[in-house]
Amino acid sequence: MVAASRPALILALALPFAGGVAAAKTKSAKNKPEAAVEPAKPSAGSSKAIEKTKWGEADGKEIDVYTLINKHGLIAKITNLGATLTELDVPDRKGKSGDVVLGWDTLAQYETNPPYLGATVGRVANRIANAKFELDGKTYKLAANNGVHHLHGGVKGWNKLVWAGAASETADGPSLKLTLVSKDGDEGYPGTVHATTTYTLTKDDELRIEMEATTDKPTAVNMAHHSYWNLSAGPGDIKDEVLTLYADKYTPGLPPDGKVLPVAGTPYDFTKPKSFGQDLMKTGEKPPGYDDNFIINGDPHALRPVARVEDPKSGRVMTIQANQPGAQVYTSNFMDGSTEGRGRKHSQFAAFCIETQKFPNSLNVPAWKDEVVLRPGQTYKHVMLVKFSTE
Repeated sequence: MVAASRPALILALALPFAGGVAAAKTKSAKNKPEAAVEPAKPSAGSSKAIEKTKWGEADGKEIDVYTLINKHGLIAKITNLGATLTELDVPDRKGKSGDVVLGWDTLAQYETNPPYLGATVGRVANRIANAKFELDGKTYKLAANNGVHHLHGGVKGWNKLVWAGAASETADGPSLKLTLVSKDGDEGYPGTVHATTTYTLTKDDELRIEMEATTDKPTAVNMAHHSYWNLSAGPGDIKDEVLTLYADKYTPGLPPDGKVLPVAGTPYDFTKPKSFGQDLMKTGEKPPGYDDNFIINGDPHALRPVARVEDPKSGRVMTIQANQPGAQVYTSNFMDGSTEGRGRKHSQFAAFCIETQKFPNSLNVPAWKDEVVLRPGQTYKHVMLVKFSTE
């Protein structure tokens, strides 16, 4: 387990990034952050666990970075641009802290962020086939920003919008609540939606992510957290990291069309611990790797185990629980090394995503459609718990 004896930490500055990289061709002086400052030990009796620093502006609004620090020294950095997790420092088995998520160096990069690093994606995460859907007898046409399909909310999804942030210290740990109003017609979707994403870094070494939404007209909502994880916290790939996925079935296809298949006897079987790399090249997908929605066992609306990932090298262990029916597992197949951030190249298999969510393309599959439709008087609720320990 993570050593409970590690002291709480504070940051003299919460700016999370140092310098820039070649991939950031559009960065400007106002977007270029100052060098990161290592956390310092607090003075005796200090309990400060939250820092806020202005980073720049986007869409004429202030962009801030919030730093949350729990009592064991885990550090989460979050920006209100896209309600995005930009850094998560977690100790390894030797107590050495390392960043376990991929991130960019500059605000300008987060303004585009084509891989959605660390973002809250919506209004509807994942793909909608042929960029259209029917709701209550009316057809809605959306942007085709993934070939002929609609992906992660469109051209300017929620990951590119500025959320309002309010941080607080709670009984569970430091917390940041981010709020957004998505107007009727935004990216083609009906209804004005009020959404929140709340990050809490708990005293039990969990990053708790809670997403909620309400609407004034029938619409669709399927929010997801889109961090790219690498538990080694290094420049290498995730082939040796070991995944257990509590899913006996999956829905093939990008996007899926309603077909459900068992994982048994296929490269998609992670019901017992298996390294990502063992069957990575056997999926037959192009490019090779995993980019698939799995049906998580158990009550689809109950908080329950989704996955466990172990990194043999560092000893870090991550477990995920959620109250969603599915989880998209993606092994950064489309990354090709042409970009980098925070000293790491974005190469193929550099990280993995486990995106808990409703099934992709639910709006066009009658058996799944009710799950993703949100109506006035209802509240969409999505809880994702990411817990860290060591072995």
